[in-house]
Amino acid sequence: MNTAVSLITQKIKKKPEIAIILGSGLGVIAEKIKNPVEIPYETIPGFPISTVKGHEGKLIFGTLESKSVCLFKGRFHYYEGYTLREVTFPLRVVGKLGVKILIVTNAAGGVNPYFEPGDIMIIRDHINLLPDNPLRGPNLDEFGPRFPSMHAAYSKRLIKLTHEVASKVGISVKEGVYVALQGPSLETPAEYRLVNLIGGDAVGMSTVPEVIVARHMGIEVLGFSIITNVADPYNPKPTTHEEVIQVGEKSGEILGRLIEEILRNM
Repeated sequence: MNTAVSLITQKIKKKPEIAIILGSGLGVIAEKIKNPVEIPYETIPGFPISTVKGHEGKLIFGTLESKSVCLFKGRFHYYEGYTLREVTFPLRVVGKLGVKILIVTNAAGGVNPYFEPGDIMIIRDHINLLPDNPLRGPNLDEFGPRFPSMHAAYSKRLIKLTHEVASKVGISVKEGVYVALQGPSLETPAEYRLVNLIGGDAVGMSTVPEVIVARHMGIEVLGFSIITNVADPYNPKPTTHEEVIQVGEKSGEILGRLIEEILRNM
């Protein structure tokens, strides 16, 4: 890890204060970074390689709305064959660089009947149904405690700020609970019903491991899901990854504007 931190430090002019992880189809935000320094994942010691369409595999440092940021253009998933410690290793690295806030985004399927495709959902809480936890194994005492609290995994302060900013600029947002399943197969009708019954509003295959590790390190978290499709839990229709990317790209522009406004008002 120290080797990765050292390599990145040599390439950037300023250490980041905010990290942003982009989900499927959300790469448009990267175009807004000023004075970008791009570092391909494969050149950073210990970094996994993103194998999913829509995830390019670059770490981008620069400025967005006068804030020093690092952008993960492409993330890693449990279903790619990585352990959750490997999935979250890059976040550990930027945590050592000094990141204090994580903005995490994803594309997710909606199970809340009041949602529509293209909606932006602020993640209020999550349910972890992945068969692993990134904190499993010996605790990394230098980062955080053995049993970190997840009582307020998503920052109430930042959620409040997001609602205020969204109202100010006229961007509609929803709020809900994100449920993480392992994938890569998309959900069965029974699984959609399960997610609905246990209190989930959206379902996906990422985000939760990153949030757990961020909170372990004391990093404040703000999360967003772009709702790519809405499944009637009792009569779901099939969807495809291509549809996920298309909706993500369309609503990603709106979410990008919202994130810019949030940074401007921090």
